[in-house]
Amino acid sequence: MTSHAIAKPRRRGACPGLSAPMSTGDGLLVRLQPTGTITLAAFTALCSAARTYGNGVIEITSRGSIQVRGLGASTAPLFAAAVTALNIAAQDGVAVHCNPLAGLDVEEIFDSSALAAALRGVIAQHSMGAKLSPKTSIVIDGGGALDLAALAADIRLSARAMNGDVVLRLSVGGDAAQAADLGAVAPEHGVEAITRLLDVMAKRGRNIRAREIVAAEGADVFHAALAGLPLARRDNPRTASANEPIGLYRLGAGSLACGIGLPFGHAQARCLERLADAALAAGATGFRAAPGRALLTIGLSETSASALTAAADELGFIVRADDPRRHVVACPGSPICASAHIASRALAPLIAENMTPYLDEGATIHISGCTKGCAQAAAAALTVVGTPEGAALIADGSPRDRAYAVAPTHELLAAITAYLRERKHGAAHV
Repeated sequence: MTSHAIAKPRRRGACPGLSAPMSTGDGLLVRLQPTGTITLAAFTALCSAARTYGNGVIEITSRGSIQVRGLGASTAPLFAAAVTALNIAAQDGVAVHCNPLAGLDVEEIFDSSALAAALRGVIAQHSMGAKLSPKTSIVIDGGGALDLAALAADIRLSARAMNGDVVLRLSVGGDAAQAADLGAVAPEHGVEAITRLLDVMAKRGRNIRAREIVAAEGADVFHAALAGLPLARRDNPRTASANEPIGLYRLGAGSLACGIGLPFGHAQARCLERLADAALAAGATGFRAAPGRALLTIGLSETSASALTAAADELGFIVRADDPRRHVVACPGSPICASAHIASRALAPLIAENMTPYLDEGATIHISGCTKGCAQAAAAALTVVGTPEGAALIADGSPRDRAYAVAPTHELLAAITAYLRERKHGAAHV
């Protein structure tokens, strides 16, 4: 990671990198996209810098990025310099996502990290990021215990075993279930295939995403770009279910990774420092940020994992996949976000405590401060959206779908309870 002069805060809708913070309701926001294990010492120093130069709030996003909030115009350059000195491996520009345990997971089919590194090098060499939307993303899913099936992306490569070999399934414009299938390539053709697909996007303008191209022109325009590459036939490939990052996962040499969740995706830096101390006492080597707003502690034994889980639970982190807080997704909301109309983050604990008995397994409630839906793009059992008129309630939809009702904030909990009770009662009589 190299140091850069701090540019003026980016416009809303861009991606807030270390050298290009974004203005929000609580100051400037920066985002780090780690590409490997962060040592415990570096993670502790990052938390300390977040307290010194920001407001001490650290977030892990749904895509596994680390966000630091509350920086100021004068402190953002100092924070950038402090983090640069930590030499945390991170990416900038076009996001290339790998499995959070890539290279460590004994169950993975294909180590996606080397291919991702090669792809990032090609993208940088050809300055492709300047021709693409700042939100362009690529998934290289090597399989394993923690796959990336639920992570939407412009371009996807998903490892599959075929006739004793590994092939990479190509698709565009969505998550594993919704993306348009283009066939499969051998791993040695992966970088070339993705580069050609990115060129299709770049030729249609900097604000165009793959899903928009598929909707307007169909997927054949992408398939045509792959002409000359040896492809397996297109079909309806098997898609894996999204994996829950909370829990224990086996690594090489008999060690374990322990997934620990941040309630509603955020925590105070001091609390995270205490978590790092507990991880050090347990013999861990570092953390990896994971999609699903979680941290994976690397290098534990069965005994030390149990001790760390107990310590994390005591600190208020999520250590069980069935924790009610995992049913509620919330953005920062007001007053943290200048675009929000409701205090999503303050409402989330109340909703998790009272509403989850009415939810089916896997169903979620999404609390969005505005119609942008930054915390979750996918549909939820119930989506609550802040508007100038009150909280809009959307059944089985996303923030931009039609609301069935609008409730004043002081009546919101009662309105949610009434809907979920009716929903569960109706389902019981189907």
